[in-house]
Amino acid sequence: AELKKASKRLTCHKRYKIQKKIREHHRKVRKEAKKRGRKKPKKDPGVPSAAPFKEELLREAEQRKQRLEELKQKQKLNRQKEHEKKRKLEAKKNAAEIKEKAEGKGSSGKSKAKTNKLLDKNSKKSFCRELKKVIEASDVVLEVLDARDPMGCRCPQLEQAVTCSGGDKKLLLVLNKIDLVPKENLEKWLNYLKKEFPTVAFKSATMMKDKTMPEQFTKRRARVDLSRTTECFGSKCLLKLLQEHGKTQNKVIQVGVVGFPNVGKSSIINSLKGVRACNVGLARGVTKSMQIVHIDKQTKMLDSPSIIADPSNSTLALALRSIIDTEKSGSADVLEGVDAILNHCSKQQVMMHYSIPDFRNTEELLTLLAQKRGMLKKGGVPDVENTAKLLLCDWTGAKISYHSQPPGSQRPPPYLTEDKIAEMQECFNLKNLEEENNNTVQALKYPSPASSIIFQSAGMANGTIEENKVIEEASEWENLETSKEGKEEEEEDFTESDDDQDDEEEEEEEEEKDEAKVQVTRKAKLGKRQTSPTNSEKQIAESEHSNSLSFSLDKTADEDDAYDFNTDYV
Repeated sequence: AELKKASKRLTCHKRYKIQKKIREHHRKVRKEAKKRGRKKPKKDPGVPSAAPFKEELLREAEQRKQRLEELKQKQKLNRQKEHEKKRKLEAKKNAAEIKEKAEGKGSSGKSKAKTNKLLDKNSKKSFCRELKKVIEASDVVLEVLDARDPMGCRCPQLEQAVTCSGGDKKLLLVLNKIDLVPKENLEKWLNYLKKEFPTVAFKSATMMKDKTMPEQFTKRRARVDLSRTTECFGSKCLLKLLQEHGKTQNKVIQVGVVGFPNVGKSSIINSLKGVRACNVGLARGVTKSMQIVHIDKQTKMLDSPSIIADPSNSTLALALRSIIDTEKSGSADVLEGVDAILNHCSKQQVMMHYSIPDFRNTEELLTLLAQKRGMLKKGGVPDVENTAKLLLCDWTGAKISYHSQPPGSQRPPPYLTEDKIAEMQECFNLKNLEEENNNTVQALKYPSPASSIIFQSAGMANGTIEENKVIEEASEWENLETSKEGKEEEEEDFTESDDDQDDEEEEEEEEEKDEAKVQVTRKAKLGKRQTSPTNSEKQIAESEHSNSLSFSLDKTADEDDAYDFNTDYV
């Protein structure tokens, strides 16, 4: 039953009260007008009859009026013409759109989607292309590793591509974010990694001056003590290594900086340059293309987009190393990533770090964190999704101090033979490198082992460097999309055919009695339920769906009307 609209009629008492108020207001206005005195508008006196050249003046005034009227008419006509042109253009556009739709929605849509994918800078394909450019152009490749999980930041595909490329291409490991790891742990990792590749201990400057920033802002912020954040450790050692290698080559060397997202590639270049030359941010995948930065006359730094993590990796590796857009990514992916991280940590240490009571599962931890940080939705419901995204950013950024232990036995990967290791260590003064690393290790302040969370590394993370692999994944996704579109079209055709049958039935039923009409319509509805399959059934069995389609289309109206007791409680 339809709800009746509320009556707008007022009670007599209210109506009379309003009328009284209006009368009082009018009386007040009249009184004020009397006090002021009435000011009549001044009439235009016109040209006095005694004035000389009266007739000429009047003619001029009339001519002016005529000109003004003509101008107004011209403007009006011009506006009308413009409106007509616009209408015609719109009509043509609409007609063209209708034609395109009639010719084929699918083909035009697919072509647009493909062009957008090719032009999209954020696509995995473009990331791979730019990374390949950097590897090919560089004489020395710096693989940046996060000191908290160095093994998880190593990409075997990248190392193999550099070592097996031939020529004098060298690979250096840069252990970044060393200030977030206990001192003993850092020394262990340096001893482990230097046996495979020359390794540099590094702590990049987190806050840098921007070239484009005006002087006013710098003066205002001069009071803030940025000594700790702007300090950089290991830059002299790295520059010295590169310059020595440049002298042996007798040419300007190009140094490519590569690695997984959020390991600090761009911040290393900025700290070597001493100015904010590259964009830096907490978000993953800030650098989208190759960028050349001149450090001095002998060295050029090439900033590259991050390595794309292979989908075959574990959930932990994908959570920490894949390019996730936290705004667009689904809540399920983020929650899975957080769950994987927490499973590889000590529960007691996580509770101590976040100062949270005991929790049973990941969701409970996130609810407790959301309540503590005041991240609540309407009605005081904890915002679990945003808390999970924030926690992921903490773990990939430079907020949380955690450390992983190096493997017990030294087992180099199969592509790293003894000859290759010797080849990579050529042209570098390893004794000086060790001394410089010791100096940087002694100069820094480190967190205590008790405050740092113990983390179980998942091992090396596989990455995709070749474009072809990424294209194959994209094509598979496109095929899935096309199949879905086909299904949707079939559904549309099926529903249309059902509607036609219903129309025929209704025409026949109009001649019958009212009671018969009600019964038939009920039966037709039940018949529809039988014939139209749900989305879940389509996904489970496509072959059954196609058979049922052909069968239902062949049915007559009488068969559709047949009552089936099995569908009574569907």
